[in-house]
Amino acid sequence: MGEEPDPARMPLDSSEFPEEVQVAFFMSTLLSDRWDGQSGTYLGKEWVQCNQLFQLYGIEEPKTILFFMKMYEAVVVTQRLQAQNEKQKHEERKSQQGGKTYTHNVRG
Repeated sequence: MGEEPDPARMPLDSSEFPEEVQVAFFMSTLLSDRWDGQSGTYLGKEWVQCNQLFQLYGIEEPKTILFFMKMYEAVVVTQRLQAQNEKQKHEERKSQQGGKTYTHNVRG
């Protein structure tokens, strides 16, 4: 608001990453997400199909791509956990504020 955009603070575009990292982003989108059914916590990716996807797409350096995929997953899991914790703290603060009882002198 009233400030010029700072390119140094702008989010990166996926095209700015090396090809191996771009492939890792793409392959990560193909894997299913795992969630804890009771708490709703994000548990990361389901890695069972990873080798089949590497073969299907003809990935030449699966170890390198897998390395970047795991790094990306760690960032996503951490970010989602922090967001969940912040939401939980917000809900706790909200419930503490709204739970006050007031007594009034009511004469009948």
